Amino acid sequence: MSDPILADAKTRPVVRLRPKAEARAIRHGFPWVYADELVTDRRTQALAPGTIATLEDAERRPLATVTVNPRSKIIARVLDRDAEAEIDRGWIAARLARALELRERLFEAPFYRLVHAEADGLPGVIIDRFGAVAVVQPNAAWAEAMIGEIAAALIDVTGVETVIKNGSGRARGLEGLPEETLVLQGQIEAPVPVSMNGATYMADVMGGQKTGLFYDQRPNHAFAARLAKGARVLDVFSHVGGFALACLAGGAEHALAVDASTAALDLATKGADAMGQGARFATRQGDAFATLEALGAEGAQFDLVICDPPAFAPAKPALEAGLRAYERVARLAAPLVAPGGYIVLCSCSHAADLTQFRNASARGLGRGGRRAQLLHTGFAGADHPMLPQLAESGYLKSLFFRLD
Repeated sequence: MSDPILADAKTRPVVRLRPKAEARAIRHGFPWVYADELVTDRRTQALAPGTIATLEDAERRPLATVTVNPRSKIIARVLDRDAEAEIDRGWIAARLARALELRERLFEAPFYRLVHAEADGLPGVIIDRFGAVAVVQPNAAWAEAMIGEIAAALIDVTGVETVIKNGSGRARGLEGLPEETLVLQGQIEAPVPVSMNGATYMADVMGGQKTGLFYDQRPNHAFAARLAKGARVLDVFSHVGGFALACLAGGAEHALAVDASTAALDLATKGADAMGQGARFATRQGDAFATLEALGAEGAQFDLVICDPPAFAPAKPALEAGLRAYERVARLAAPLVAPGGYIVLCSCSHAADLTQFRNASARGLGRGGRRAQLLHTGFAGADHPMLPQLAESGYLKSLFFRLD
């Protein structure tokens, strides 16, 4: 019996859209088929998660090559619009080479997001590169099944020496995949130093959040650094010092990083020391909301305040609660900004669009007693491309305000 994951295009299974499903969306580039749009007979339900199949419309006309996971709400993901495409190591290598060509145009050093899932033609796959180290997040069943092929192609195309599989996060749970982080190739012993925007970050590629560093905020770090010269900076939800260290590199007088994770703050301190900025950097461990309240009670003032929280609204059911949380962040942070100072409010929530997030932030600033100018709206860097047909791929929003 042939491997259901690597089945030949001529013998692999066929799955079919329901009569009322919108085949035109697939033809125009939408990459997903939801469970209620596909004929899910016993044969389809019996397919192993990650099976490669041919997708047909209701009239049995071939539409695309897809990967099927009967356990997921997203039951099929488009791999290739060629319904006869062979999905093998060569196919993966071609997608990686195309992604690499873009990043090498954008960046002088090999520190970037190499693959941004559907937008780079590898559905559910995230790959962040840290020089000779690459971290792969196989967040879809097909990528989990073909992780060996992905790792081999990655080494062939990029020349990286170490490949780490980071099998953690909400997306894998939605696919029915277990949590697992391990080294697939090579070895890793210490945090990886990453130079970005003149700052030095220490990326914990084995035990940190996500892949160990957030490359998506790179252009927003740079914009904040332009506002930070001579400033007292507060960076809340700092992780390994994202905004704080960039601001120090931009000439900030002092930066205070706040995070719930002691380990992340230790890495931020090591980054500041590596930059020679340790004397101008401090940390405060604790819950962000409680710390914002405490700083307000202390009468603390900063020239630039940045709040970059985790996703408060990762899905639609959490939207209202998430918007209230963003409003609360803005309300608590607003009084900490010195007159004429700046505040940066960020959201990485898929479910909260830009207008909703901007309105929640403005309400919070107003409730915090401040009037604001919106100076700039930032998004993810170009190594996080957006698939126009998939709004979820444009998740990051960063709002820069000046306060009266």
